[in-house]
Amino acid sequence: MFIDQVDIYVRSGKGGDGAVHFHREKFVPRGGPDGGDGGRGGSVVLEVQKTLNTLSYFHHKSRFIAKDGGRGGPNNMSGKSAREMVIFVPPGTMVYNANDDTLLGDLTKPGQRLEVARGGRGGRGNQHFASSRHQAPTIAEKGEPCVEMSLRLELKLIADIGLVGVPNAGKSSFLASVTNARPKIAPYPFTTLEPNLGVVELDINNVLVLADIPGLIEGAHMGVGLGFSFLRHIQRTRVLIHLLDGYSNDPVADYAQINSEMALFDPNLGKKPQLVVFNKMDMPEVAERWPQIQADLKARGVEAVPVSALTGDGIRPLLWKAAELLAQTPEPEVAPAAMPVYRPQEDMAAFTIVAEEGGFRIKGAGIERAAQMTYWEHEGSVRRFQKLMENIGVDEALRQAGVQPGDSVYILDYELEWQD
Repeated sequence: MFIDQVDIYVRSGKGGDGAVHFHREKFVPRGGPDGGDGGRGGSVVLEVQKTLNTLSYFHHKSRFIAKDGGRGGPNNMSGKSAREMVIFVPPGTMVYNANDDTLLGDLTKPGQRLEVARGGRGGRGNQHFASSRHQAPTIAEKGEPCVEMSLRLELKLIADIGLVGVPNAGKSSFLASVTNARPKIAPYPFTTLEPNLGVVELDINNVLVLADIPGLIEGAHMGVGLGFSFLRHIQRTRVLIHLLDGYSNDPVADYAQINSEMALFDPNLGKKPQLVVFNKMDMPEVAERWPQIQADLKARGVEAVPVSALTGDGIRPLLWKAAELLAQTPEPEVAPAAMPVYRPQEDMAAFTIVAEEGGFRIKGAGIERAAQMTYWEHEGSVRRFQKLMENIGVDEALRQAGVQPGDSVYILDYELEWQD
């Protein structure tokens, strides 16, 4: 099954909790704090694997959850960091945030990687909070929370040349005659229900990758027929071979219609170099009408090439011409092998206060993360959190909002009582 668009859910691992512990050993009084750090949680990484050419794997598995980091231990022992979770995708995969359609990465080269969910860092143990004035701290951090998000993966096939045309123009026959690809071929519309790739070797130095795109009809850019689902695959190609059905009632009108549909879907498609091919010259009635069609196309400024995909007549010179045109067409910019980590642009010091029945709720990425990393059972950790609230201005903002002693202050699922 050819699948070129899927939605998946990814979640990185939570960081391991730092430990609150004091060294205990015979004849060693006041051993001091020795709580170890938590390990880093596993990250979720997308990596391009060149042997893949479809997203069908994600039809069966759509949830990917990395492991959490290990908890810190006594004697300054750090918790174990979790391994990253690598998800393999085919070349040409575009990664979007499914919630807001933000493009996170365009994965085109084998080995290219995109870290979509970074594992949470491990919390620090109480060994890090000791000082000359505070020699027995009951302060530690829980691990950083995980990152979870929904992604949309879209596949755009990577090929040098795209074969376009109306249904039954002979694109699949053309691909089968020049490559080892074996697309389904039959004399009825929409025989090709999914894109097909084929490789043709003109000589040792000239190798072309061709993509056969399902036939386009009027209204394809709006979802009519099959074209809407597969027009995106033409976007990756650098040169188009536009096949005209020699047996059609009006091949010139077909030519104009297909170009119009491509331009309406993406204006850049109309600017791609094209080789116009008049197919089915093996049929006597088609060969007889060729001079008139050629004249009509020339009147539009279009030079067409007559061929027969069935017999192979004219195919080899056409492919050499396509190779020359490809060499003259600039290659797209190459994306770096390792892409930046996707991190939402959030102001960690920003927060809002919302009045609720019986209290106030504080919302903000930074303050919420700090609350999740606080050991509420340890007084020292609670005092540290209160100091953080003062430093970023939460205390003053609550006073301005009218908070009174005894009011509840909510942060996520945590409830605090306000006291002056």
